[in-house]
Order: sequence, then structure tokens, then C-alpha cells
Amino acid sequence: MSTAVATRKRAKPAPRSGAAAGASKRRRKVDSAGDRGKAKNGGKMNEEISSDSESESVAPRKTEEEEEEEELEETAQEKKLRLAKLYLEQLRQQEEEKAEARAFEEDQVAGRLKEDVLEQRGRLQKSVAKEIQAPAPTDIRVLRGHQLSITCLVITPDDLAIFSAAKDCTIIKWSVESGRKLRVIPRAKKGTQGQPPGHSSHILCMAISSDGKYLASGDRSKLILIWEAQSCQHLYTFTGHRDAVSGLAFRRGTHQLYSTSHDRSVKVWNVAENSYVETLFGHQDAVAALDALSRECCVTAGGRDGTVRVWKIPEESQLVFYGHQGSIDCIHLINEEHMVSGADDGSVALWGLSKKRPLALQREAHGLHGEPGLEQPFWVSSVAALLNTDLVATGSHNACVRLWQCGEGFRQLDPLCDIPLVGFINSLKFSSAGDFLVAGVGQEHRLGRWWRIKEARNSVCIIPLRRAPAPPVAGS
Repeated sequence: MSTAVATRKRAKPAPRSGAAAGASKRRRKVDSAGDRGKAKNGGKMNEEISSDSESESVAPRKTEEEEEEEELEETAQEKKLRLAKLYLEQLRQQEEEKAEARAFEEDQVAGRLKEDVLEQRGRLQKSVAKEIQAPAPTDIRVLRGHQLSITCLVITPDDLAIFSAAKDCTIIKWSVESGRKLRVIPRAKKGTQGQPPGHSSHILCMAISSDGKYLASGDRSKLILIWEAQSCQHLYTFTGHRDAVSGLAFRRGTHQLYSTSHDRSVKVWNVAENSYVETLFGHQDAVAALDALSRECCVTAGGRDGTVRVWKIPEESQLVFYGHQGSIDCIHLINEEHMVSGADDGSVALWGLSKKRPLALQREAHGLHGEPGLEQPFWVSSVAALLNTDLVATGSHNACVRLWQCGEGFRQLDPLCDIPLVGFINSLKFSSAGDFLVAGVGQEHRLGRWWRIKEARNSVCIIPLRRAPAPPVAGS
């Protein structure tokens, strides 16, 4: 019995071992569940790792999407960088615009300085002739007041008034705008005391100072009269020439006056001080015309001696030029180094101070007249040039004023157009601005009475010079 009880007592802990077994079972279940979870997770990892093709195909698509999102959703740092780049670009553009503006201003200044240098050297040649349009005959204004042929005229530096003189010994001051007479200097009678001063013989030449203060006029009586240009009051009378005074010119920027005469001399005067300076000789015949610019020198047309001379006043020397076959009756400076002249052989010549012969010579510039077999060229009675440009005008008695264009370097003379005017064109002058040309027209030549054109009218003609409009800029 005791043995059996002891066996039962020893057998009582069996249920604990059952609980332990249950716990161990639960632990095994948990472990098996964890193993199954691990197995499942491991399966997923194995699936992801093993499917290389799928991972390669999905990854690039995610990268493109991310890049698009990065472009759309920039960070604050990227925005700052973008704005900084934009600001720098704006600054660069502004600096480029400023540099272009500075370069443009510098080009303008350089161009002006270049023009000034070329003008001082006498080589400036602005191209304006090709822009000139021939005016209609109805646009020409005719001012009548002289009884005899106009012999000479000048325009004031401000282009507001014109002085004209004629064989009737009178001087008239005209208003350019209205065409009315502003002043009249009447003819003076010879041997009459106490009369207002004036000319008593044909007036052959006039000149006005570059400041518009003084007017000088010369006549066949060997006299040079100096007037106050504004009021036409007589100031001085210069005597000294031994024959008719045929040419007058003021040196630009000064009151120094050059005169020439049929006595073959050139004289220098100081008008402001009412004094004579000196006399130069050299021509072999009566001098027909004279002109001057800023340099201390003048040019003369020698008439029948067939020469053009440049007089260097300080050195008291002269340069002699040959080229025309006939009598050289008119001359005009284009710039400090070039001039144009006309002769009674019908030729017009362009000269340069560095050449003794003409740079260009246009024969029969105004054509021929006369019976067949006995044709003679029309005399060139007047020439004018627009200062420092390529535009030249010539006059004769073939019923027109002819405009010419000087070629590059003044080595060519090409006709531009004809402006109809009946009569002897005894004087031509361009305005300072180049917007009109004034012609002195007469029934007779200014130096004689070889012909008479009855249908002509003794008058001053104002010819407008309109320029062609500039072509439109491409893209405007």
C-alpha cells in the first residue's frame, strides 16, 4: 500500500509537465509562426531580389518622375540661385546697352572730330549731291528791283538776307523769307558834293564777313566801299587799285579783306582797323575773280593769262595752275584744298592744291551754240560750290543753271540736273545750310555787252533745293 501511495505521490507532478509541455508547445507555435513570418518575409525579399528585370524596369520610371517633381517643386536654395542668375543676366544686358550707347556717342564725337580735322586739312567732302531733287520752275522765286543786269550777290551768314548789285550802280538788301526789299543803296552821281555815299559806276563784286558785320563792294571806278551790313550805313572807302576792282573776299573768322583788280594785283586790307596791309603781284593780265576761306591765303582767276593762282599771304608766295584754254572768268573754293573754276572756252575744272593740272575737266559744260560749222561753246559765267560737299553749280546763258556732283577725291564731275533760267547767270551763291541757291540773272554778261537776251529779266532768283527723303529702315 505504501508503495502504491508513494508511486501516486511521485506521479502528481505530471500535470505540471503537461503545462510546461503546453507552454513549450505554445513557444513552438510562436516560433513556428515567427519562422513562418520569417519565411514569408524571406520569400518577399527573395522575390524582390530575384526579380532583377522588374526592378530595372521600375527604377528608371521613378527617377524621371522624381526629376519632374524636382523641376516643378524647386527648393528655396534653387530659387535663390535662379533669381541670382536672372539678376546677373539683367545687369549684363544693361551694361551692354550702356556700352553700346557709349560707343555710339564716341562714334559721333569721333566722326565730328574727324570732320573737323578733314575740314582743317581741306579734305572734307560730304556727299549731298545725290540727295538733291530738281525744283519745279514754279518753285523758283523771282525778285525784281534792278533796272540793269545783276552782276554779283552775297547771302548773309544766317541765310536771312541777300545783297544784290547791278550795272545800275545800286545795291539792294532782300529778305529771303518775304522777298521784299529791306534796304536800297542808291547810285551816287559823280562830282556831287554832300550826297549820300554810293557807287557811280558798275559794281562788279561784293563780299560779306563771316560774322555778318561788314559788307564790301567794288566797282569800275577803282573804289572799295565798306558798309555796315545790318543798317547799310557807309563806313569806309578804300582806294589804291589802279583799275576796276573785280574780286573781293573776306577771310573766314576775321575782318581781313582780299581784293583783286584789272590792274593785275592782289591787295590785303584790315577792315576793322580801316587800314591797308600789303599788295601782291604775279598775274600777267587782268584778274577776273577771287575767293578765300579760313586759311591766310586766297585764290584768283587770271582771266586771259590762263592761270589760277593760290596766294600764300604770310610767305608772300604763289602757286600757279594751268588747265583752261580760254579766259578764266570765275572761281570758287569747295574746301581749303579744292576749288572749281569756269572759263569762256566752255570748260569747268576741279583743282587740288597738290596738282598743277586740273583733277577733272569738263569741256563744253553748257553745250554749243551758233550756226552749223561755226559752233562755239557757251561761256561759263559763274560757278558756286556748297562748302565741304560734292555739290557744284555753274551758270551760262544757255537758259539753265546746271548742278554737278564731284566724284570721290574730286577726280570726276558728273551732271546732276538743269534748272531752267533764261538770261545770263552772272552770279551764283549757295546758302550756308544748302537749302537754296541764289542766282543773279541779267540780259547781259556782267563784264560786257557782247550779247543781249531781250526775253531775260534782270532779277534775283531764289531756287529751293529739296533733298530726297531718306529710304525707310528695314523692319520699321
